[in-house]
Amino acid sequence: MPLQFINSIISWFLKKRKHQIELFLKYPTDVQEELLIKLISTAKYTEFGKAKDFSSIQSYKDFTNNVPIQKYETIEPLIERCRKGEQNLFWPSKIKWFAKSSGTTNAKSKFIPVSDEALEGCHFKAGKDMLCLYINNNEDARLFTGKGLRLGGSSAIYEDNDTYFGDLSAIIIENMPFWADYSSAPKQEVALMGEWETKMDAIIEETIHENITSLAGVPSWMLVLLNRVLEKTGKKHILEVWPNLEVYFHGGVNFNPYKEQYKKLIPKSDFKYYETYNASEGFFAIQDRNNSDELLLMLDYGIFYEFIPMTSYDGENSKAIPLSEVKKGINYAVVITTNGGLWRYLIGDTVKFTSTAPYRIKITGRTKHHINVFGEELIIENAEEALKSACEKTKAVIKDYTVGPVFMNGRNKGAHEWIIEFQKAPENVHFFTEMLDNALKNCNSDYEAKRYNNITLNIPIVRKARKGLFYDWLKYKGKLGGQHKVPRLSNKRDFIEELNIL
Repeated sequence: MPLQFINSIISWFLKKRKHQIELFLKYPTDVQEELLIKLISTAKYTEFGKAKDFSSIQSYKDFTNNVPIQKYETIEPLIERCRKGEQNLFWPSKIKWFAKSSGTTNAKSKFIPVSDEALEGCHFKAGKDMLCLYINNNEDARLFTGKGLRLGGSSAIYEDNDTYFGDLSAIIIENMPFWADYSSAPKQEVALMGEWETKMDAIIEETIHENITSLAGVPSWMLVLLNRVLEKTGKKHILEVWPNLEVYFHGGVNFNPYKEQYKKLIPKSDFKYYETYNASEGFFAIQDRNNSDELLLMLDYGIFYEFIPMTSYDGENSKAIPLSEVKKGINYAVVITTNGGLWRYLIGDTVKFTSTAPYRIKITGRTKHHINVFGEELIIENAEEALKSACEKTKAVIKDYTVGPVFMNGRNKGAHEWIIEFQKAPENVHFFTEMLDNALKNCNSDYEAKRYNNITLNIPIVRKARKGLFYDWLKYKGKLGGQHKVPRLSNKRDFIEELNIL
């Protein structure tokens, strides 16, 4: 069967989903309200549903009165019982898959329940939608004349008490429908290898002679893979290896620090970048337009959304609002209720709405990953924006970074210490530091106030990291692989101190 014909058939099938997407675009509040009632009705006879009197819930107000906002630590006892074989605790259908998530590089692992409904109605549905939106925006797309290179996490699947756990990407690959597996590379046994560096070599061996038309994975780790492909093949850029490459689907970390490096690796003026927003807890949003930095919030994946303004954030004691009440430009913590049995769960991410018709967002950071030691309220969005500005002014290119506080000591003022691994270092680090400081003042008034005449904060300290420092640090922590990330901002110096001695 000709590849172009296969491409046409699959593209036609995926495009049909666009009509359903248009339904929640037109009636977002109705879709979300109906979804909430359906989730409550489905789980009313579970142990959690009985304890929270789901049978009496008739409205969103009832829901918020009966069910408190929860962090992982609150629901961990129920999850652990489920991992040991008990069922019908928080979701009625059998839960046998658990996505192991460390949250970043913290030692403590979370085990997020993944129901069959979540796999089918959220994660796989989102995978199809990602392709659907791309194909609808690019009529000449030829994705299915070749294969998509997927770069998942490093963990294999492990069995425990007749339940299974591993990286979400490993769970998805293990359960992948035949059509998706057929059009993907590497093959399943390679994709599920546990040892990261061996897996990288195996992926390269398998794919360098394939017709790869798309890439999917976390930017930092995909960059490592692509550079190794060039080392292996001796080519100057990736298009010499895969000439039909047309799109990179990325997510997991902010793409801005990596953008210039990708442009050099893939020198194609019409090459497309599509961002996604997913986590172990669910798939939330997809870029729905070419050359956009906004993500469409997907409202029919079995996830009911609530939001907490960060100005009044108080963890589980916070007051949340439904989607219908959000406003543009405000930083919100995300709360989800899902078809995997998470109820009013704080996922730890923060977002801002750029549009409410339809609902489009930008990811701004993490509720835990900010610096507020001196009242400066520095969030990841500020850091990324300031780095981008400093790089543009100094022609620097950043590979990785982390930031921590320098605490006040006697009469010594506080500061922020930045450890930055440059792909291309600035000629003058002092000038780069000044540009970074000025950009932070421009995008964060609290930071600007603390920096005024060095009242509380001195100018940042920028340290150039040696080549490979962050990679070596993640390797030392046993955190190499797709879903593990370098923590960007911290209120403590733990990460800074560890990096300084490596």
